[in-house]
Amino acid sequence: MKKILILLCLSITCNLVFALNSGKIELFNKNLPPRTVTGIVLDETGLPIPNATISVEGSVPKRGVMSNQEGKYSILVNTDTEVLIFSYIGYTSQKIVIGERKTLDVKLVPDAKNALEEVAVVAFGTQKKADLVGAVTSIKVSDLKIPSSNLTTALAGRAAGIIGFQRSGEPGMDNADFFIRGVTTFGYKNSPLILIDGVELTTTDLARLQPDDISSFSILKDATSTAVYGARAANGIILVTTKQGAAGKAEVSFRAENSVSSAVRNIELADPITYMQQSNEAILTRNPLGTILYSEEKIANTAAGVNPIVYPANDWRDLVFKDYTMNQRYNLNVTGGGDVAKYFISGALNQDNGMMKVDKRNNFNSNIRLNSYSLRSNITINLTKSTEMIVRLSGNFDDYTGPVDGGADMYQKVMRSNPVLFPQYYPVDAQHAFVKHIMYGNYENGGYINPYADLTSGYKDSSRSLMLAQLELKQNLSALAKGLNFRVMMNTNRTSYFDVRRSYNPYYYTLNGYDPSNDTYSITNINENTATEYLGYTEGPKVLNTTFYVESNLSYNTNIGKHGFSGLLVYMMQNNINANAGDLQQSLPFRNVGFSGRATYNYDSRYYVEYTFGYNGSERFAEKNRFGFFPSYGVAWSVSNEKFFENIKPVVNNFRLRATYGLVGNDAIGSAADRFFYLSNVDMNAASRYAIFGNGQGNPFALNGVDISRYANDEITWERSAKTNLALELGLFNQFKITADFYSEQRKNILMSRASIPVTMGLTADVRSNVGEASSKGTDISLEYQKSIGQDFWFQATANFTYAKSKFKVYEEPVYDEYYRTRVGKSLSQQFGYIAERLFVDDAEAANSPRQNFGVYGGGDIKYTDVNRDGQITTADMVPIGNPTVPETVYGFGFSTGYKNFDFSAFFQGLANESFWIDPSSTSPFNNQTQLLKAYADSHWSEDSRDVYALWPRLSPTLNNNNNQLSTWFMRDGSFLRLKQVELGFKIPRNIQKRLHTSAFRVYVNASNLFNISKFDLWDVEMGGSGLGYPVQRVFNIGLNISMK
Repeated sequence: MKKILILLCLSITCNLVFALNSGKIELFNKNLPPRTVTGIVLDETGLPIPNATISVEGSVPKRGVMSNQEGKYSILVNTDTEVLIFSYIGYTSQKIVIGERKTLDVKLVPDAKNALEEVAVVAFGTQKKADLVGAVTSIKVSDLKIPSSNLTTALAGRAAGIIGFQRSGEPGMDNADFFIRGVTTFGYKNSPLILIDGVELTTTDLARLQPDDISSFSILKDATSTAVYGARAANGIILVTTKQGAAGKAEVSFRAENSVSSAVRNIELADPITYMQQSNEAILTRNPLGTILYSEEKIANTAAGVNPIVYPANDWRDLVFKDYTMNQRYNLNVTGGGDVAKYFISGALNQDNGMMKVDKRNNFNSNIRLNSYSLRSNITINLTKSTEMIVRLSGNFDDYTGPVDGGADMYQKVMRSNPVLFPQYYPVDAQHAFVKHIMYGNYENGGYINPYADLTSGYKDSSRSLMLAQLELKQNLSALAKGLNFRVMMNTNRTSYFDVRRSYNPYYYTLNGYDPSNDTYSITNINENTATEYLGYTEGPKVLNTTFYVESNLSYNTNIGKHGFSGLLVYMMQNNINANAGDLQQSLPFRNVGFSGRATYNYDSRYYVEYTFGYNGSERFAEKNRFGFFPSYGVAWSVSNEKFFENIKPVVNNFRLRATYGLVGNDAIGSAADRFFYLSNVDMNAASRYAIFGNGQGNPFALNGVDISRYANDEITWERSAKTNLALELGLFNQFKITADFYSEQRKNILMSRASIPVTMGLTADVRSNVGEASSKGTDISLEYQKSIGQDFWFQATANFTYAKSKFKVYEEPVYDEYYRTRVGKSLSQQFGYIAERLFVDDAEAANSPRQNFGVYGGGDIKYTDVNRDGQITTADMVPIGNPTVPETVYGFGFSTGYKNFDFSAFFQGLANESFWIDPSSTSPFNNQTQLLKAYADSHWSEDSRDVYALWPRLSPTLNNNNNQLSTWFMRDGSFLRLKQVELGFKIPRNIQKRLHTSAFRVYVNASNLFNISKFDLWDVEMGGSGLGYPVQRVFNIGLNISMK
């Protein structure tokens, strides 16, 4: 049904476009009367160029116009033989004979000698990069085309200012975490605002966006660039625009890719023999009189391969997971149009498969299979010469099938599964010849994990969809005032999600007896009363969200001599309804409203002044605090445009200084469940507050009482942040570009629970107020270099560096006797733990050391430092340890080069100043049948070696609580340098393209995550403490891109 709807939408869209353009073909006529020619001037990426010059060659007096802020122009021509000249600073001019055309869109190519005049997409429009005052960074669309179906995995290291990392490679769950200039709040929302075609969407929506659909990708970082979006933009903005149609003959583009992916690094486990031997060691080293689990006979027979059903030696990972998987991606788009309408229509299909093996015993597939479909239609209609309408329709659909509890859970179950107690299943024998089910292996009462059974006994289906409709009207008001424009946009979108689980309870069998004389065994079922042979059905969560958004703006742009003026006023309103709310407050519509503006002035392209403001309302606060005003200011000086600079321009072709300061607000404080801080949450029938009545002679009875979970506080208000940005732009020899931003942020009014209110007050709920303060500072640096040699060879190189450091300034916490325990002055993601000196040499040393109050410990266990020297190890000895868990430094560098029809590129990504912790409770061998890591088997404290710096402490059959404390022992350096992507491409020669009737034909091979350099080697270091989950993938990919006109 979904495919039928998609085809129907495509059909309606195409019919509409062709109907609008029908009847517009004219007979060839050399003597057409004077007429007006309209069109758009675009840059090489398809973005509009404002203030481009369009003139008629040789006209006396000279006839010419300039394109408006949207790149549009309108010019009168007298004959079809006249030549139009399109020019713009930093771009190569084009001359085109007008012929009989009424519409002419032109794409200008940057002049290599002055490429700094590029255009950047900013809030509600575009600006020349040379005119920018705020901190805006752009990512080239070509850099986003990586061999992945998830766009967010391409961001880390690609742009200065983004802190990003990927913790999982599971299809559908592999969104990267990213922040703009780090994290400066400990509220519930610290991620940036994501706007796609001006509409706020989620990280998953960004992940599903097709690179072939993107026209521009910008990151807005400081107060001046984000203020017009108001309180939504406190954490920065990712601003994406999708492609629009261009007048001309229809152009069809097709891209197809097929890739092979495998784990970057798998965790290496000890072999089953070592597992049994060291399991026995773990018991005896803790209790010499303990009973071992594995006899010498069992170990010997297992090693000799005697009857693997009786003496199993399971490699659970090999039984459950494959070495690689195959994925496909396809994209088809069509663009074109005429005088009345232009269109861009695209459709895409991505199929990502998991690493799980499929068992042919079942008639269902429990491996991960994520099919993502997307459809987009952007139509631009010229209603009149001054009125334009844009209709955008898009939809994203995810159909997912996979294990009942997900792929990451399957990896963790492999880690928690004993390899030698039972086989994955028992083969059918004479006694069980007529059973209709798989006889899964288990032990004792069936309480052990059999990952093979968990994988093959069921599956989960889920469906997620986003459908979006957007109508935009643009009215040119030059009849009232030249440069005046009005725009209104309305958008509605609906997100839905549901999942169902279909599974049966496995029949578990255990070994009942074995006769080695004739190598026969018997088995018995251990859960006959609870097992089922047929699939059951369980419904999961259902989500349905509907958003309606309205935005209107009035803009003005003009030049008077050397003076340039522009202004912008914006009104916005958003209404969101959650159809599956869990309580009364969540069921009410979420609403916000805002009014913002921007005013800019420049003199002679040398001196720039910009003022922006946002005035926003939030329903979360009491009436007196409901609206907040957030202004910002910016100035810039293009030093290289001064007359005194002309003599050194051949060396320093660009020198520019920028400075901004402003306030931004944030109403996403507390938690996502918090709605109205000025209202109390009171339960008048709370079971947790019951009282029992009765005199002891009759039947007692209980009555529920009153529970208060939140106290009203009408003083709670906006989180406010003051941001300062200083920047330097430098261009050298018309080849090098250097941009460096230095910034600081002071964030106040962070909502916190009061820790200083004594319990004697009798309050049952936390009292919260805006008492927290934090700050951050850092720098973003980007470098670019480009060089062409002749007509056949070109070379480009880029590098960027981001450093973001945060700290608490005011934090509500108890008054400590020890100065080092306070969080003030520490990073917002700083961990506190114990200093691990080493392992105890023996029991005697442990007995004569400061007492460690975490349970039983002795020789071979972790020895902690008594920081306050009070003779015992307590929470008072916890100090700041390691680097923050959010990396402070992210960088990337790469190059691309081409010779004739060949091109090659490589990109490296890295991060530094990050720590993570191995979770001892998850990796503790033998605890709840947890597997033994080979690294632990090779390096642990034992009675024989007594290595006090071994990787793992003394073995134990259970989790030793002394060794389970957060400390420096399991702290690891998260720094790494990764070869993120390489690509080799070849463009088919033009003479062959002509014979194939194509306008472009390129084939390529690329790969991602080829290798990394790191001190950590247990698993992929970028996963941090999540290393036991679904691994990040290494991908090899082959693709082709074809265009036809």
